[in-house]
Amino acid sequence: MGNCNLEQWSLKEKVGQLFVFGFHGHEPENAIAELIAEYGVGGTIYFTRNVKDARQVHELSMKLQQLAHQAGRPPLFIAIDQEGGMVARLVDGVTLMPGNMALGATGTAEAAYETAKICGKELRKLGITMNYAPCIDVNNNPDNPVINVRSYSDRADVVAELGSAAVKGYQSEGVAATVKHFPGHGDTSVDSHHALPVLPHSMERLEAVELLPFRAAAAAGADLVMTAHVCLPAIDLSGVPATLSKPVLTGLLREQLGYEGVVVTDCLEMSAIDEHYGPGQGAVKAIAAGADMVLVSHTIGKQRAALEAVVAAVESGELSEGRIDEALHRIMRLKEKLRLHQPIAPWEEVKASIGTKEHRAVAAKWSESSVTVVKNEGALLPLKREERTLVLWPDIVPVSVADEMLAGDGTLGGFLAQYGANVVERSMSDEGALADAEQFGQIVVVTYDASKHELEREMARATVKLAGDRVVAVSVRNPLDLLLYPEAKAYVTVYECRPLALSSAAKVLLGDLKPTGKLPLELSPAYPFGWSAE
Repeated sequence: MGNCNLEQWSLKEKVGQLFVFGFHGHEPENAIAELIAEYGVGGTIYFTRNVKDARQVHELSMKLQQLAHQAGRPPLFIAIDQEGGMVARLVDGVTLMPGNMALGATGTAEAAYETAKICGKELRKLGITMNYAPCIDVNNNPDNPVINVRSYSDRADVVAELGSAAVKGYQSEGVAATVKHFPGHGDTSVDSHHALPVLPHSMERLEAVELLPFRAAAAAGADLVMTAHVCLPAIDLSGVPATLSKPVLTGLLREQLGYEGVVVTDCLEMSAIDEHYGPGQGAVKAIAAGADMVLVSHTIGKQRAALEAVVAAVESGELSEGRIDEALHRIMRLKEKLRLHQPIAPWEEVKASIGTKEHRAVAAKWSESSVTVVKNEGALLPLKREERTLVLWPDIVPVSVADEMLAGDGTLGGFLAQYGANVVERSMSDEGALADAEQFGQIVVVTYDASKHELEREMARATVKLAGDRVVAVSVRNPLDLLLYPEAKAYVTVYECRPLALSSAAKVLLGDLKPTGKLPLELSPAYPFGWSAE
């Protein structure tokens, strides 16, 4: 099958190429091996559950491709969500780049291009050939539960420019970029993992905001577009999500935007699809609508059901074989472009070219360029190293990030101490965390996402009320946190709580680094897009 003479393929083999499946564990489990052998599955996706470190991922990629080769199947796409910042499946042994909103705060497309290029280079070395990034949703809804700092900005033109730069960066290194989530998930207040959001806007508004970055990405040659499970009544009044809508995927994306690359669905096990349609019916409807590849991330039973449903739909005439062939040709053309037949280099050759000192220096440069000082009333910044300083640290950080921070002692207080400050750090949940506040000349209160976490909100407000003339507030994810404790006299935001961002924040707080980041979104009329107190 390496020659890809499609006329000789069985229907089952053709359909198999249209699917990307996830699996469990650090080794290829029997279930994925069987699906590769039986159907010739088009690709696999890595999640945190598949990842230990760079070396293990390299070995896993080699084993998966070996399974495909031994079964006489075409090479697999191996995909991952490596957006940078807060969304990264692979951390240990690679260069983890700042996330999109941090890059937006640098104010330059060069940041998006350079970080994507290095990320792409390292992914390709590990056998990963498809990145489900960049996210080019426009973050224009402060209540959005799923996008937030995964977006570059609340300005469509900024998202378009940086997103297109990232596409070119990834693809320059032989990794297919996937722009997501079409037609836009930024202005929703519902997470499609759990329910079905609606984007109620007029076509005129969609063209000006949501669709602008996708037009730019299509023009930049993005290899893939990922669909969103959102309803778009301006295009399709039927109430079906974009993933299953022919007016959206064929009419809007293909015909109006002129997109010619591969269309891949977001995971069909997300509730917006799974609860209403199931993965079988969902897969049939998505392909009929114009999707070329279908993602089913987790459950072997649902993966097999989706495959069998598509085969049955073609056999019954519900789906035409022509539609399957059209999708298949796009997929095989992309596999050829990516040169998937080339063997993955041995680890001894690979290890010297990932996580390098040079790559990490680039990550640090753009992280440091993103730190944004929004307020500095009363000249509280820079902090005085010799002054006794209390740092209040939030209890709410994602487990994967918490593990990473603990491994490197990487809390904000830890970095301030490392850089010479006189620091006592306490968890917000510690009883009496503020009992002796008067003994500290400086207090740094850290929030992660205060709108969602009551303890953060209450502690930040209590600290500002108790000792406002000594308090510097630092947001380590959601820059909108300032609106929940507006009396804070000094406020710094770094858009993520990875160790690199916390190190950058500590340098700015101590005056070792001149802050150059500017708000990539409007917090309020007082703090507009592009604002900085410096």
